[in-house]
Amino acid sequence: MNEKIINNYTVTNYVSLITMDNVPNNPRIISEIFNAIANKNINIDMITQSPSYKGILNISFTIPGEDMPKAITALAKFKKEIPALRLDIDSNNTKICVSGEGMRNIPGVAASLFTVLSKVEIEIKLVTTSETDISYLVSSEDEEPAIQAIKEEYNF
Repeated sequence: MNEKIINNYTVTNYVSLITMDNVPNNPRIISEIFNAIANKNINIDMITQSPSYKGILNISFTIPGEDMPKAITALAKFKKEIPALRLDIDSNNTKICVSGEGMRNIPGVAASLFTVLSKVEIEIKLVTTSETDISYLVSSEDEEPAIQAIKEEYNF
């Protein structure tokens, strides 16, 4: 799968990942969480939410690393409201986004990218997709080997 299905990639450095475990599956609470971040003028990029299990879910999202102190402040009030809530903070990451119109109709692109990154033992911390792009969050120390592997596989 090395034809030009993927014809572009971008790299975003200094990305922080916040994971909120044990969030009640309550639309009011979830909207308040994201509004608290927005009210601190923080741009959220990648978002994933686990399926609800017994009324509880997990939410992970990325923000610019320099906004981490403001995000922690914004989220502190939820710890009081939800005693079981656990915040996991993971800073010093890189987002690698690959894109291409060919991805829209070709199955297996994500599988191919997982394989490419696994060959160089890159841990993928978070992945989000759309019809024409896939974003991978990796440790900043893995940025260079990940980019090199992608360049080699997809002829950049």
